Amino acid sequence: MRRQRRHHGTTPRTTRLLGSLLLVMAAGAFTLGTGPAPDAAAPVPLDRVIPAPASVRPGGSPYRITEDTRIRVDGSREARRVGEYLADVLRPSTGYRLPVTEHGRGGIRLRLAEGPFGAEGYRLDSGRSGVTLTAARPAGLFHGVQTLRQLLPAAVERDTVQPGPWLVAGGTVVDTPRYAWRGAMLDVSRHFFTVDEVKRYVDQLALYKFNKLHLHLSDDQGWRIAVDSWPRLATHGGSTEVGGGPGGHYTKADYKEIVRYAASRHLEVVPEIDMPGHTNAALASYAELNCDGVAPPLYTGTAVGFSSLCVGKEVTYDFVDDVVRELAALTPGRYLHIGGDEAHSTPHGDFVKFMDRVQPIVAEYGKTVIGWHQLTGANPARGALAQYWGLDGTAAQEKEQVAEAARGGTGLILSPADRVYLDMKYDANTPLGLSWAGHVEVKRSYDWDPGAYLPGVPASAVRGVEAPLWTETLENSAHLEYMAFPRLPGVAELGWSPAATHDWEDYRVRLAAQAPRWDALGIGYHRSPQVDWPAGERTG
Repeated sequence: MRRQRRHHGTTPRTTRLLGSLLLVMAAGAFTLGTGPAPDAAAPVPLDRVIPAPASVRPGGSPYRITEDTRIRVDGSREARRVGEYLADVLRPSTGYRLPVTEHGRGGIRLRLAEGPFGAEGYRLDSGRSGVTLTAARPAGLFHGVQTLRQLLPAAVERDTVQPGPWLVAGGTVVDTPRYAWRGAMLDVSRHFFTVDEVKRYVDQLALYKFNKLHLHLSDDQGWRIAVDSWPRLATHGGSTEVGGGPGGHYTKADYKEIVRYAASRHLEVVPEIDMPGHTNAALASYAELNCDGVAPPLYTGTAVGFSSLCVGKEVTYDFVDDVVRELAALTPGRYLHIGGDEAHSTPHGDFVKFMDRVQPIVAEYGKTVIGWHQLTGANPARGALAQYWGLDGTAAQEKEQVAEAARGGTGLILSPADRVYLDMKYDANTPLGLSWAGHVEVKRSYDWDPGAYLPGVPASAVRGVEAPLWTETLENSAHLEYMAFPRLPGVAELGWSPAATHDWEDYRVRLAAQAPRWDALGIGYHRSPQVDWPAGERTG
């Protein structure tokens, strides 16, 4: 099972108390740490960033950002948007005006030009006279800006004026991603997260060049998106959460704002409506979706596998059609995730029948189907993607079923639970999270190769990686951050960086160097004993 019920000794109240203690620990200033304190006056080496760039050639004098620096953009609206984003990052901490302009010489230049960059790659050239970022597409410019941020002192992330100096090491970075799919999933169904909390997570994903935000919008404990044709889904099905809290849902305007904000950070939103299982919130909202015509009560526990839409009723497919139609109309991205995991209450024949009916509905509204890897036990539609969430020790027969689908043309997104499920406890003492997939420390999360992970799967079938963050025990942004950091950047590196750069000993040094940046951003993180974190004051 992927998400078993909460350990019997951990109640929602206990989780809140533990989370409060965690917040105090994360926010307090303390001087623990075994690594050296960073030298703020020395430029960050070009190869110190995460994800590791494809090519780094250091050399020459650094560039210094001063009060005279301008951010120069070409005539395109897209480059100007990225330039304004960069200015918004740099102005509070430097105190400089940093005008975004199409005129002048030197400074920081952002340019769109054809080259060997693909859709998301970029080139960064730095020297005494300035920094130039070149990309073929706006996403590449944006990703290059994230590299530039990491090449500046961590204090650049603070929202008050800092002393500097603001040096960018000299040399050249040429960078393109290994995989086109670099995703993070946020479960807003077990606990509801506001639009602003989702935006905060989006900003953290953007820093590490993620490009997909998978939103788990429905489950047994809550339905989180308004559907005009079935209004009780949100107003009733969204009225609670794990532990019995008030829950919540996104209006269509809320969802559009999340999509807009994610797009401004070059992340594509992938919405998920889990079915035919994980559907108690829907079943509680509309009695006719149940085979016996009786609506169950709302559910606030953490068990899985007990709910199912009624596969034999035509109203079920009217419901799916309406939900998919309305959600597809709100979603400019290419994909719609239909879940399909842990449908233990749905007989296998019914599961296959359901997927055969539902996948064409998704295609009718112009979207590509994604399902959890149980979809490979049915008949994946042509072009569908399957998201693998099994374990290293998952039965060979189940892995072979996935591999057979991959050999037949089904693309794979890899999310092995005992590697990249960010809600897994780091160790037995972690105050949040679950442990059904074992304990997942930083090295275990980082130290595997997506291209060679599943036996019998052609490397070409692997579309990329995704880090899910389930929220049975997580109630606020501080909880999300403690479980995501420091593991999230490692997943980003698995998705972006060439396999040849993969080295744990090198990575853990670069990871430690991220800590002052998280401190500046107010991100509370787990101080894993596997990493030599820098000494010195830390503030949340």
